[in-house]
Amino acid sequence: MGGSLAGLLAAHVLAGHVDRVTVVERDRFPDDGAARPGVPQGRHPHVLLQGGQTAMESLLPGFLAELREAGAPLVGMPSDMVLWQSGRWFRRLAASVHIYTGSRAQLEALVRRRVLANPAISVVEGAEAVGLVGDASRVRGVLVRERSGEARAEPRTVAADLVVDASGGGTKAARWLAGIGATRPYEETIDTGLAYASRVYRGKAGVLDGDTVGYYVYPGTEQLHGGGALPLEDGTHLVIVSGLRGDEPPTDDDEFTAYTKRLAHPLLDRWLEDAEPLSPAFGYRRTANIRRRYDLPGHPAGFLATGDALCTFNPIYGQGMAVAAMSAVALRDALADRRRTPTTRRVQRALLGASRLAWDISAGADRKMPGAVGNALGGRPTDGVTDWYLRRVQERSPGDPVVGDAFRAVLHLAAPVTALFAPPVARAVLFQRPAPTPADAPAAPEMP
Repeated sequence: MGGSLAGLLAAHVLAGHVDRVTVVERDRFPDDGAARPGVPQGRHPHVLLQGGQTAMESLLPGFLAELREAGAPLVGMPSDMVLWQSGRWFRRLAASVHIYTGSRAQLEALVRRRVLANPAISVVEGAEAVGLVGDASRVRGVLVRERSGEARAEPRTVAADLVVDASGGGTKAARWLAGIGATRPYEETIDTGLAYASRVYRGKAGVLDGDTVGYYVYPGTEQLHGGGALPLEDGTHLVIVSGLRGDEPPTDDDEFTAYTKRLAHPLLDRWLEDAEPLSPAFGYRRTANIRRRYDLPGHPAGFLATGDALCTFNPIYGQGMAVAAMSAVALRDALADRRRTPTTRRVQRALLGASRLAWDISAGADRKMPGAVGNALGGRPTDGVTDWYLRRVQERSPGDPVVGDAFRAVLHLAAPVTALFAPPVARAVLFQRPAPTPADAPAAPEMP
C-alpha cells in the first residue's frame, strides 16, 4: 500500500522472494518527474543522508551514479555550506559526509524507473486502499477502490499472502486493523509544533556557486527559528524557514521574505534581496514524531508497516528518505537470514530497528524543545548524564574535527551512536575546551 520510496523499495526486495508484488498507489505517477499530490512534503527540501546513500546503493547498484548524472547536487558537509548553530559558525573543514539535495520528485522518479522495470512488480495506479481483509490472527488482503471518475467505485479485494503498509504518515491501518478485530498499534508521539515554509529562488550569478553552495541556520532550544537555502538539480535553490507553534512561517510572498529576518544572522535575508522568486511559498505543519509499535505482541500475521507508516520523524532532520532505504535493507536481510524463520513479528522488529537511530536523534532533540507535547516526552534515569555529554559534543562539533566528524556520521545515519563515545572523541568531549570557530560567516572552505 503506497508507491512512494518506502513502498517501491519494499516491493523491490519482496520481488526476490515471491511470484508477484502488487503496488497500490492512490496517485497516478507523473511522466515528467513532477511532484505528486500524495507526497505532502514534495515541494519542500529533501536530502539523502549518507546512511541512506549506502542503503540505496546496496539495493539498486549504480543508483548514486544515476543520481549524479541527473544533476542532483552532492554537497560536502561542512566544507560546501555556511552553517550556524547555537551562536557559532561551523569551521568549513574537509567534508566528512555528503548529502544529495536534489528534489524529491527527481529521486523518486529514478527509483520508480528502476524498480518497476521488474516484471514481477505491477502497479494499480489511481486507486486507494480503504481497508484490510482477514481477522485478528492474519491479514489476507486489501480492499481497493478506484479513484477515477466522479462516481465512487465499489471496493474490490486484492488477496495477498503479505500486506505491507507504506502509505505514509497519514496511514489508516490502525483503524482498519481494529475493523477486522485485530489490535491497534501503540503510538508514541512527540510534537514540537514546528512548522516550515519553502520557496524556490534563482540567486544572483556567482553567489551560492562554486565553493559555497548553500546556507543553513539550525534551530535549537535557544534559537527557535531556522532556515537556509539548498541547491536543486536545475541550478535554483530551495529556501526554507521554520518556527514553532504560534509563530509559524507565512506563505504570503512578502511576509515569507520578511520572516527570514527572524533568523539569528542576516545572511539568508541578504541573499534573498538579489534573488528571483520562481514559485509561491508553500507551508507544512505536520511535523510530529510518531512511532507505531507493531512489534509488540498481539498483532496479526501477514501485515508489516514500513517507512512513515511505521515511524514518522520531524522532517526538519531530513531522515525520511534515508530511513525508507535502510528499512528496505533491513527487510532484505531479515528475509535472507537462513538462521531464523522470518515471522511477521521478527521482520517487523527488524524494520523498527532500522529506524531506531533516526528516532533517537529526532525525538531526542524535539523532547527538549519548549512547548513540546506528547506521550513519549519522558526519559530514562540515565538521560541526565547522556544529555550532559551530548551537549558537550554539540558544543565542540563546529570547531573540533574529531568530534565534528563523529557527530556528523551519527546525524547522517552513517555510524551508530557509540561512535560518539570512541576514545578520541571522549577525550575531546571530556577534557578539552571547545575549539575556536569563525567570528563571522566563513566565505570559503579551509585549506587542508
